[in-house]
Amino acid sequence: MTADRQLDWPRIKQVGIVGLPPRAVIARLNRHQTIIHDLDEPLLVKTGSDAADLLPKVYCAILRTVVSNARQLELDAIFLDTGAGKCDGARVTARLLAAELAIPVVACDNRDARPLGHPICISALPLPEKMRRITTGVKTAEPPSVAPPPCPPRAGFWGVPPRDFSLLELFPAHTHIYGWTRCMENKTPADHELESYCNPAVPTVFFAQSFCPKTALARYLAERHPQALYLDADQQGGGSARAKIQAFFELSGVVS
Repeated sequence: MTADRQLDWPRIKQVGIVGLPPRAVIARLNRHQTIIHDLDEPLLVKTGSDAADLLPKVYCAILRTVVSNARQLELDAIFLDTGAGKCDGARVTARLLAAELAIPVVACDNRDARPLGHPICISALPLPEKMRRITTGVKTAEPPSVAPPPCPPRAGFWGVPPRDFSLLELFPAHTHIYGWTRCMENKTPADHELESYCNPAVPTVFFAQSFCPKTALARYLAERHPQALYLDADQQGGGSARAKIQAFFELSGVVS
């Protein structure tokens, strides 16, 4: 894999990122006005299916999406966070992409520890809009200059951003975000203490993508939470996942 000091920075106009590369890397890309594509997101009409020859079919849907995007988008380089905030799957995927692609693939170990806050997670915005702002925020080194107003929580979403954002539409108003997504907004993806925090006072869905190692932590925390639903979903949420979310909030007495 390529080290960032070996890059011909003036020639890099479009890059892909995976996870949350260090703020110093993002800041440099911002200074160069580089176009940044978040390869974790389904950027193409059809993603994931053309990754089968590189990754097993039974694998994290996010990383299958990463491979599909990396192969099809016209990029000058890829920056992947492969540090403690990610997983072995991301580290292996970085190696496979570096062996296959003609562009530089830079593995970054994000050790950023200075907290920048998580006002979006506790705001009154609808949950899908919260998630969109947080995931879009990985493309900039600094947090937004204006924070949305906070609200008291009625429910919780703990975990990673789902590949299928339509699942988030099922959550009630004033849902707070916890878990790794909160670490994303805080720009400290390896802050395991913050990732493990949840609010025992509100009904909370503990979510992770199927085949992701974080399913173990999601289930562990859910088993110790007084009002919890443990849920994992693959590429699309599906009717079963949607029905579980709806039933959980109805039984909890929390409705939109």
